[in-house]
Amino acid sequence: MADCEQTIQRLTQENIALQATLTRLTARTKKAVKRRRLEQSLKPYQAELIRLQKYLDQTQRRMIILFEGRDASGKGGTIRRVTRYMNEKKYRVVALGKPNETERSQWFFQKYVREFPRGGEMVLFDRSWYNRAMVEPVFGFCTEQEYKNFMKGVTGFEKDLVRQGTVLIKLYFSVTQEEQARRFERRQNDPLRQWKLSQVDMQAQERWDEFTNQKYSMLKRTHTSAAPWTVIRANNKYRARLNVMKTILNSVPYAPQDQTLDYVPDPDIVLSGAREVAMMEADLLRDGKFAY
Repeated sequence: MADCEQTIQRLTQENIALQATLTRLTARTKKAVKRRRLEQSLKPYQAELIRLQKYLDQTQRRMIILFEGRDASGKGGTIRRVTRYMNEKKYRVVALGKPNETERSQWFFQKYVREFPRGGEMVLFDRSWYNRAMVEPVFGFCTEQEYKNFMKGVTGFEKDLVRQGTVLIKLYFSVTQEEQARRFERRQNDPLRQWKLSQVDMQAQERWDEFTNQKYSMLKRTHTSAAPWTVIRANNKYRARLNVMKTILNSVPYAPQDQTLDYVPDPDIVLSGAREVAMMEADLLRDGKFAY
């Protein structure tokens, strides 16, 4: 009788464990199906990006796209979706490391200019010369004078770049402090993502306000008619990726072939740099601090 009760108890515990496993697997399957469905919905826009590539090649136009923003804001993932089906011979992704001794002695923009596109090519910068406006001053990687020189010279540099025919798209990815913290926690706990977490990233949360102040100064002083900033609300990765694709497709007068697609960016996701500055200033007046 005792053996029978033990068997029943063991089977009951096993059943509970199996039910819990089934619930987890069901939730994981639903999540995977949803993710797959969202990825599939990007494909028509990825096809249009290939057509945009052909336009650049036929017209020999040059395109530069800057991906800037908070750590863990989704820049890398968006770049991968944008370029997934493109002709690899016609685009390059550039992610430059810290300057070496030779580069420190050169004109600041020199190492970036070396990576600029030839006719018919697109270059995507995963962080760019705007490191000097954001990361470097926060962590003391540049002097105050170097920062001031950059802020004085960058708008003229970009204006000349655009004047000579380069299409320049400047994207700033913005996430909330809570969402950034959630993504950092996931990186810490996921062995497949731990490589993404650097010592600089680890300080991003405690230096949040410093980065926000630098963001405000950068947008206010470097958003120009020749080279405007486009701010991407990136808490939702899928909506951010979709709207970045729309922004890129709207940047040149290529002839879209899929007329059924909606090419209008979502105004809740895509903001001009000027609008973001105005909203930040309103937050400062109302709450005494910036919200983003």
